[in-house]
Amino acid sequence: MPADPSPRVAGETSARRAGAPQRSTTSPSPSGAGASAVEVRRSARRRRTVSAYREGDRTVVLIPARMSEAEEQRWVNVMLDKLAAQESKRLLGDAELAERAGQLSDQYFGGRARPESVRWVTNQNTRWGSCTPAEGSIRLSHRLQGMPEYVVDYVLVHELAHLLVPGHGPRFWHLLEAYPRTERARGYLEGVVAAGRLPHLPTAREE
Repeated sequence: MPADPSPRVAGETSARRAGAPQRSTTSPSPSGAGASAVEVRRSARRRRTVSAYREGDRTVVLIPARMSEAEEQRWVNVMLDKLAAQESKRLLGDAELAERAGQLSDQYFGGRARPESVRWVTNQNTRWGSCTPAEGSIRLSHRLQGMPEYVVDYVLVHELAHLLVPGHGPRFWHLLEAYPRTERARGYLEGVVAAGRLPHLPTAREE
C-alpha cells in the first residue's frame, strides 16, 4: 500500500494558501456525506498534505497533483469523515450511549442483545471497545469520542454482537453483516491506527 500524505482539515483562508490548483473536479458526495458535492483540487505545489473545507453547499478537498485516482477517492472519504467529526458538537454521555446501544440492538438484532451497562472508559488505549458477556457490560474507549457517528455505532454493534456470540467466528461476523457500514467503519479505524504509528508521513506516490 502506498504511503499516505498528511491529512489536514483547514479553514477556507488557510486552505487557499496551498497554491493554485493544477486540476479541479467536482462530483456528488459519497453516500452519507453532509455536503451536496465534493470538489477535488490538485496542486503541483502541494507535496504531501491533504486539506478540506466547506464552501457553501460543497466540500473542497485539496490534494497533491501526483496522487493516483484511487488515492484521491480514499482521501476524499477520509477528509469527509474528519470534517463530519470536527463539526459534530454533541458527545454522548453514558446514559445516552446506553440508549443508543438499545436502539441499535432493536434495529439490527431484534432486541436480543441487552447490555446491563454501557459506558465510556479512559483505560482502553489498545482497543476501541470491550464486552464482558457474563456481566452484560460494554465499555467504549474515550478515543472514539468525536469520531463520526457511524464509527461509534459500529463499535457498539460489534460489542452488542459479543453478547450473542462471544468469539470472532463465522457466526459473529455473520451478525455484523446486518450493519451496512461495517466495512467503511473498520477502514476508518484502521486508518486512525495506521496514522498513529507513523512518526511523520512522507510524500504520496503513485500506486
